[in-house]
Amino acid sequence: MATASSRLSELSRATSMRQVRLVCGVILFSYVVSHFLNHALGNISVDAMEIGVYYHTAFWRFLPIAIVFYTAALTHMGLGIYALYQRRQFRWRTIEPLQLVLGLSIPALVMAHVIGVRLGYTLYGHQKLYPQELYLFFVTSNRIWTMTVLLIIAWVHGCIGIYFWLRLKPFFARAAPYLLAAAVLIPTLSLLGVYQGGRSVQIEVDDGEWRTHNLTRRQLGSTAEAATLDRITGGLTIGYVGLLGLALAARGVRALRERRRGMIALSYGNGKTVRVPKGLSVLEASLRHNVPHASVCGGRARCSTCRIRIIGDHAALPEPSQREAFVLARVGTADPSIRLACQLRPDSDLSFFQLFTPHTHSADGQASTSARIGQERYLVSLFVDMRGSTQLAEKRLPFDTVFIVNRFLGAVSRAVIENGGQPNQFVGDGMLALFGLSADPETACRQALKAAAGIATHIDELNELLSHDLRQPIRFGIGIHGGEVIIGDIGYRDHIVFTALGDAVNVAARLQDMTKTLACEAIVSEEVRRTAGLADDALPQQEVAIRGRDEPLAVRVVADTRQLSALVDRSERVAA
Repeated sequence: MATASSRLSELSRATSMRQVRLVCGVILFSYVVSHFLNHALGNISVDAMEIGVYYHTAFWRFLPIAIVFYTAALTHMGLGIYALYQRRQFRWRTIEPLQLVLGLSIPALVMAHVIGVRLGYTLYGHQKLYPQELYLFFVTSNRIWTMTVLLIIAWVHGCIGIYFWLRLKPFFARAAPYLLAAAVLIPTLSLLGVYQGGRSVQIEVDDGEWRTHNLTRRQLGSTAEAATLDRITGGLTIGYVGLLGLALAARGVRALRERRRGMIALSYGNGKTVRVPKGLSVLEASLRHNVPHASVCGGRARCSTCRIRIIGDHAALPEPSQREAFVLARVGTADPSIRLACQLRPDSDLSFFQLFTPHTHSADGQASTSARIGQERYLVSLFVDMRGSTQLAEKRLPFDTVFIVNRFLGAVSRAVIENGGQPNQFVGDGMLALFGLSADPETACRQALKAAAGIATHIDELNELLSHDLRQPIRFGIGIHGGEVIIGDIGYRDHIVFTALGDAVNVAARLQDMTKTLACEAIVSEEVRRTAGLADDALPQQEVAIRGRDEPLAVRVVADTRQLSALVDRSERVAA
């Protein structure tokens, strides 16, 4: 019993309003998909639409399903209105504000249709099915345009929500083409089906027998009943618009109260200070003042990358919400001075520093654009791999693991670019870098060795920055080898990348893997050592067996890659 209670408590803490809105949205989107597929049957005939709607209504009007559906609809609408009130800062370059606007417009557009069909059936027993609705849309009024706009808005709003939900799932990249095809085909076939059905009704409407069977009072209702339903529609629409106005008015009252309550100062620990009204979260304050702030999940409390450490007294801060407490507990943070910036809304001056500084460096630098496609040339390949990433991910949120791996790859890329190389391929938590695209072999070998030393330096800085969050420092292994390779564009259609192929690249990968068994940070081939001009006794030599090669390969084992920079500098002075 205690275990079940604790699990229920944990589930409650793990659930946010966004997740409730997502579940309700998925239920409503399922209804929309079902309805659209029913519309698509109009491409066959109106009779096919009527057969389809029989099963459609049998499922969605089944009492338990109907209760779930209408509860989800009301909850989703209510949370949308609350989001209009609650959101203080939007990322206007994203589609999030568009999704909110589209979602809030749907109830006003769908009100007349829902009341005319569902409430008409409940109050008066109207049997409005496709022939009657198509007659009203295409013959007696121009409501077809309103319905078309509604269909498009509902579909776009739902697709945006599904995209936000699935985009971080591991299968999304593979499923995206099929989801895009469905997102285009389903509404297209649906609108075509409605159009074809409407044309059929326009042709049949002159047939007296058809009118006798399809335009009875039981099916369409009387003029008085229609007037009553119109009054209900008007009243509910005015009420809904009033709720939106109330939410906007509440935003204005809140802003006025906040200005009257005064402003607070947020100090970022790096000399940057901003003044904001009380009530904003720290992350919202950062967005409002264009202060870079890490937040992988976009402020939804689904990751902990926006964490901050409070400087000074933290006793006066608001208590963490259930969702914030859950996330902090999930990442093993018991320190009360550590909070989530997206959830903390201070009401007094606050000083803090970010635990994860945003990644502002670019790893897109290109060492050279002169390399010709399909060219054979001498390049130096450097393979680097992050050690212990599996253990790193075991007790972390997925977003946090990705964040740390990206910071590792960013540190490696900066070291490569600073020393004249080009980051080429990213494979999981590893990377291939190429040297010599615009340099001679001797220079390329020296650049690669200096880059290995730079990687160690940047990883040391990263370990110091993340020391509060890592159980043990990030370690790495590096393999460096040079030789003739083929460079060119490899891939298919839109998935073409510039890379290098050849034995030298494979050997560098094997050497990187051997650093695990030889317990060192880097292994440099004798070829690279000799071409770079390092002294013969500069590094310990060893012969290793390379898979796929008959003869052993002479290599140099580097226990501490930081020494490589000094060794290269010494060889350059001797050469001079």
